[in-house]
Amino acid sequence: MTAAVATPGARTDWLAVTVVVASGIVAALQVGKAAIAMPLVQAEFGLDLGTLGWLASIFAVLGMVGGIPVGTLAIGLGARRVLLLGLLAVAVGAFLGAAAPRFPMLLASRVLEGFGFLLITIAGPAMLQRVASPAQRDIAMALWSCFMPTGIALAMLAGLWLTDWRMIWRVTGALAVVAIVLTVLTVPNPSGGTRPSWSALAGDAGAVLSARGPLLLGLTFALYALMFFALFSFLPVLLMQRMQVSLATAGLLGALASAVNIIGNLTAGMLLARGVSRVSLIIAASLVMGLSAIGIFLGLLPDTATFLLCALFSMVGGIIPATLLSSAPVLAPTAALTPVVVGLLMQGSNLGQVVGPVAIGGVIEALGWPSAAGLVSGAAVLAIVTALGLRGMRRRAA
Repeated sequence: MTAAVATPGARTDWLAVTVVVASGIVAALQVGKAAIAMPLVQAEFGLDLGTLGWLASIFAVLGMVGGIPVGTLAIGLGARRVLLLGLLAVAVGAFLGAAAPRFPMLLASRVLEGFGFLLITIAGPAMLQRVASPAQRDIAMALWSCFMPTGIALAMLAGLWLTDWRMIWRVTGALAVVAIVLTVLTVPNPSGGTRPSWSALAGDAGAVLSARGPLLLGLTFALYALMFFALFSFLPVLLMQRMQVSLATAGLLGALASAVNIIGNLTAGMLLARGVSRVSLIIAASLVMGLSAIGIFLGLLPDTATFLLCALFSMVGGIIPATLLSSAPVLAPTAALTPVVVGLLMQGSNLGQVVGPVAIGGVIEALGWPSAAGLVSGAAVLAIVTALGLRGMRRRAA
């Protein structure tokens, strides 16, 4: 199949790259806002932590099964259309959530937001391949890999100024509308190439699902997301209860802990460029995350040390998603199927986003904060096992 991509002599459209990355950040704001809003939503609706975990988890429900279909959709309909549709879904979901009178209606709006997030996070990389020249495509993808920690950090910073969770929802919805306008004005609509048939797209999905490498990548991403969101979905609550700080201070500390994840993303790119093994990076990062979680949740350390472990957990953990995303074209059955493999990775990521907050909220509610250490460290061990399964694997066909 063919696609409209930048030719070897083409220049990178950095304005379009900036808008696409900004759209990813807008999508990530929808993830981060749930964490900073949890204490406010809990106070308004009188929820326990187990129920409250669904505020973060239900966001990713559609993504658990929709990653591969959306990956094929990005090929069939075009990445720009899918990107715009995702931003529209985020905007509508955010405004509906802001007006929700009951918690079940808020959860329903989160499903729509999650659908938009899925569309954006799969269409974004596909769009960057079209507006970036081959020589600068790695730079563009490195910038893209930072969208999630950037968006989460910015959302948590909102706690410094916005003390009404409904206002946070309205602001994020408005930003999605701005992103729609900027995308229409600045991101080109590539033409050329022949659209593949839907039967061919179904065959592409089957080829990815039958390949061992992409499946292991998706499972590893699921375990990483479970670990990351098990902590960060409840980080403001943890900081407020453990350190006795205000919501604004918890938001600031949470933003800092989220932002250092960017360091891990960029470090992974540099290490991979120097030939460091992908498997070694995943194993080392998973080990650090698992050990850090034990120190964080057992509550045996002073407050400052506990927060520093949260930052270490995030920073080193950032190595994993960047490594996995860069592995998608390496382990795709063919280069043309990379968007479908990215869809599978997002499916794994969403699975972890669903399981992590609900599981951690449930065990904390039943057994207290120390019980979360076993859940996260267990996921770290499983991530190491799946990473070992990737040893020696290469792309089957170019």
